Amino acid sequence: MATERFPVIQQIGRSTDANSTDVCNAMYHPDLELAATCLVTDQYGNSLEFGDLYGDRKAIIIFVRNFLCYTCKEYVEDLAKIPKSFLQAADVRLIVIGQSSYRHIQQFCALTGYNHEIYVDTNRDIYCKLGMKRGESSSSSGRSPHVKSNMITGSVKSLWRAIQSPAFDFQGDPAQQGGALIVGPGNRVHFLHRDMNRYDQVPISTLLCHAGVQTVHFGEKPQILEV
Repeated sequence: MATERFPVIQQIGRSTDANSTDVCNAMYHPDLELAATCLVTDQYGNSLEFGDLYGDRKAIIIFVRNFLCYTCKEYVEDLAKIPKSFLQAADVRLIVIGQSSYRHIQQFCALTGYNHEIYVDTNRDIYCKLGMKRGESSSSSGRSPHVKSNMITGSVKSLWRAIQSPAFDFQGDPAQQGGALIVGPGNRVHFLHRDMNRYDQVPISTLLCHAGVQTVHFGEKPQILEV
């Protein structure tokens, strides 16, 4: 018997004939309500509820695999290129969430140049409640446009960083996959993607477009401008 497969991307938009009640119901996501009271921790060890991150305005939230993962490092390096002025103009927060100890946050930010909001979900409570995948699947198509290293060189770099860190650990469960969502204000999900493997990251420009933020060019090829 064939197993029913559910899509890992959910994009919720307004139809031209839908009333406001239908739209609000469509944007409601029960998993988000379950995760809202889970705690995240900042770089100083202070905790707050996950729901506080998007209660009053829209937020782009990126869940990364672990801070040693080379694909996550290179993805976050590109997130760091997003000007704060672009986010402020759209009134959107940009948030990265990892699953290591909070003690690794400052080192990861120094390494990637990331200076937007970042927290950790050390017990992976939010990852689990949002249905983030554990283990890797090769069924996902394409390679992340933000990953520059190949698997061999990237893995060697990750291992070297693990050896050099004060505590030799993987800075998170290496089998845990990440994902991305655009949410808020309140319990309203506009976009949800669960990564199937380390390369299955949503292009950052796609997230910016869905959130109404001015896009940034990340590719090596010259940008094509529409006139």
